[in-house]
Amino acid sequence: MLVFNLEISQLYYVLRIIVAGLCGSVIGFERLNRSKNAGVRTHCIVAAGAALMMIISKYGFFDTAAGDIGMRGADGARIAAQVVSGIGFLGAGMIFVHKNSITGLTTAAGIWATSGVGLAIGAGLYTIGICSTLIIIAAQILLHKNFRWLRTPVSKTLTISNVDENGYQEYIIQKLKELGVTVTDTAVEKNTEQNTRTYILTIDIPYYVSEDSILDNIRFDCKIKTLR
Repeated sequence: MLVFNLEISQLYYVLRIIVAGLCGSVIGFERLNRSKNAGVRTHCIVAAGAALMMIISKYGFFDTAAGDIGMRGADGARIAAQVVSGIGFLGAGMIFVHKNSITGLTTAAGIWATSGVGLAIGAGLYTIGICSTLIIIAAQILLHKNFRWLRTPVSKTLTISNVDENGYQEYIIQKLKELGVTVTDTAVEKNTEQNTRTYILTIDIPYYVSEDSILDNIRFDCKIKTLR
């Protein structure tokens, strides 16, 4: 009878792993639709694995924790705790830096949050785990489309040249400011032979300003070399 009860309880643990995997799959499906690096399988495995680690931490040491030899002061929860730190290695593989742009941060954060969902469901907190899944999905879908003002400005380098003229740099900075563009760094290279100056400006472009509008507003006042 005792063996039968143990088998039934372990089936409940299996159910938790399955539910965690399903929640992870739902989160991964949204990432898959956006052609991200981590899709359904990755999120499913992360959530199911996190649930497994929580189950082992919470229930896997009952037979030894009650003993008097070698187990006093043991903390089985450390196994689940390592999920949070260990998932960082997987998340780091999702982040890519190319020039001045960074991609994969949302996917990496989603992987980390998915492990939290798995831990919650593995501990038997179904409501918290499922509600967290819905919140993560809502954040990834709704904030991606409807809150454009949350987007961080894009950093670009604008290189222009003009005749050697005092006050020209301040003039260009003012024109960019009128467009809503912020100049974060400046450098000047002077060519005495041709009597020209090359201005290298690092600028932050908000989402509502296009590169074409910047070029159209300053192209008549200088020679634009690059904007990248």
